[in-house]
Amino acid sequence: MKAKTIKGKSTAEIQSALQQCLADGYRPTLAIVFLSFKQDLDAVCELLDREGIQIFGATSSGEFIGSEIEEESIVIMLLDMHLSYFKLLFLEAGDRSDFEIAKQLGEEGKKNFANPAFIIASGWSNEMDGEEIIKGIEEGFGGGATIFGGMAGDDQTLTGPKAFTHGKSSTTGLVALIIDEDKVDISGVATCGWKPIGITKTITKSSGNIVYTIDDKPALDLVMKYLGLSLSDEPMNNTVFSLGAYYPLQLEREDAPAVMRTAMLGNTEDRSLVCAGKIPQGSKIRFSLPPDFDVIDTVVEECSEVRDEQLQEADAVIMFSCVSRYLSFGVMTSEEIERVKNVWNAPLIGFFTYGEYGKSKRGQHEFHNNTCCVVALKEKA
Repeated sequence: MKAKTIKGKSTAEIQSALQQCLADGYRPTLAIVFLSFKQDLDAVCELLDREGIQIFGATSSGEFIGSEIEEESIVIMLLDMHLSYFKLLFLEAGDRSDFEIAKQLGEEGKKNFANPAFIIASGWSNEMDGEEIIKGIEEGFGGGATIFGGMAGDDQTLTGPKAFTHGKSSTTGLVALIIDEDKVDISGVATCGWKPIGITKTITKSSGNIVYTIDDKPALDLVMKYLGLSLSDEPMNNTVFSLGAYYPLQLEREDAPAVMRTAMLGNTEDRSLVCAGKIPQGSKIRFSLPPDFDVIDTVVEECSEVRDEQLQEADAVIMFSCVSRYLSFGVMTSEEIERVKNVWNAPLIGFFTYGEYGKSKRGQHEFHNNTCCVVALKEKA
């Protein structure tokens, strides 16, 4: 399987780059597309569809095909995967829950292949319930499914991330690339490298992804104190405001590594935090240290372990990296991308997400925040 990557700041630039790719007789069947929601999504899809190329796509909060990070642009990975090796599916929630459409996806995967893997991109429903998507796929498939992917972004405007394919796009949609693992090897890891700090605290009041109190103290006040901020430091145009600095909470578990939960918004009226994922009442959490180069070392080491133990060579690599990492790491982000790419030395595409789906080193496939999810693909001989 051969992969080629292209990028552009407009549909016209993509059209030119695509024609150059096809000039040598290369005939891709599939396009992985990550783009700014400011780009003409429909025009890009129409361009690819005219060439008979199926589309797996998500809007982004920054995108890349190498260590150079693009903004408000379009990046595409083209793959000439055999048509019988994959199936694309787009599901719209509508009146159904995230769990229900994900369950349908799991059932479709099982129906099409004996050993399917699911690469997914989801919109951003009001509940932001990535955990329900994982549970639904597992329920429909029957457990033990391979699941990797990301939640779409929207250039950090929080107005309308979309999953899409040709002719279909939605903020509450789910696009899935179902791949036959009997034909294509798929291995990956969800890794973050963040180190915990301080004593374990308890979530004493929460509902879904909203945390009201931590150790019986207002959650917003506690996090602001940890960040060294006062409310006067933040512009307060609305009751709910961005915290600005995305330092994740680490949700501790007894039998698995901690899963990250980003505190994205604060509510000044009820002093609550809006997080990018559920935090059950009674959960144990710790704060995280600010990132340094050790974080990147951990990510690269865990990717290298996947290469050494599971998939020595790759035809293509897809990277779903939380936008919070980008905001926290700054210029270090490019180094992380470059070093991950060098692990397999294969074409790479990625974007900055609002949540990640994948399997941590010792955990199960689940929904993450502030994590780098890397998946490598290799067609079997």
